[in-house]
Amino acid sequence: MPERPARPQQAAGMAPPDASIIERSARDPESFAILYDRHAATLHRYVARRLGEGVADDIVAETFLCAFRKRDRFDPGTSSDARPWLYGIAANLIGKHTRSEVRMLRAYARTGADPVLTRQATSDDALSRLDFAAAQRDLAQALAALAKGDREVLLLIAWAELSYAEVAAALGIPVGTVRSRLNRARTRVRAALCGVDVTSPREVSS
Repeated sequence: MPERPARPQQAAGMAPPDASIIERSARDPESFAILYDRHAATLHRYVARRLGEGVADDIVAETFLCAFRKRDRFDPGTSSDARPWLYGIAANLIGKHTRSEVRMLRAYARTGADPVLTRQATSDDALSRLDFAAAQRDLAQALAALAKGDREVLLLIAWAELSYAEVAAALGIPVGTVRSRLNRARTRVRAALCGVDVTSPREVSS
C-alpha cells in the first residue's frame, strides 16, 4: 500500500509551531506549558494503552520534565513539530517497563480485554468480520511476542500515528531500520489476525 503523506501540523497563522514555543521557553520558561497543553493528552492516551492508566501519569510527567530540562537540544531544523521528540523521550521511559508491558499484553491475551487497536484503526472495519474478542486476544499475544524494537516501531506508527521519518527521529534510528522493523512486526500481526492488516490505514510518510 502506498505510504500516505504526512499530516500538516499547526496551520499557518493559527498557532505558533512547537519549535517557536521551545525557543521562547529559553527566555520565558513558563511558556513551555503551552507544549504540555498541546500534546500531553494524546501522549497520555498512548502511554496508557502501552502500560495502563496507573503508570501513564508518571511517564507523561517525567517526559515533559525531561523535555523541559533538555529543551536546548531540540533541533528545529529537523522538524517544527515536537511530537517525535516527545515520543522519543517517552519511548525511553516506556522501555524501562518492558516486562510489565509484556505481562499486561499476555493478560489481555488470556482475558480478551481490549489492549490495542480499536475498530476505527482498521481498514473498512476489517476486524468486524472476525470474532472481535478472539481477535483482541490474538493481537495482544502477537504484540507480546514481538521484539521490543519491532513493537516500538509498530505502535508509534499505529497508535501515535507518526510517519516513518518521525519514528526514525524519535528513536534515533535510520528510516530503513524503521521499515524493516515495521515489516517484521506487521508480518507477525497479520499472521495472528488471519491476514488482516491493522497498521496500513495509519501509515504516513515524511
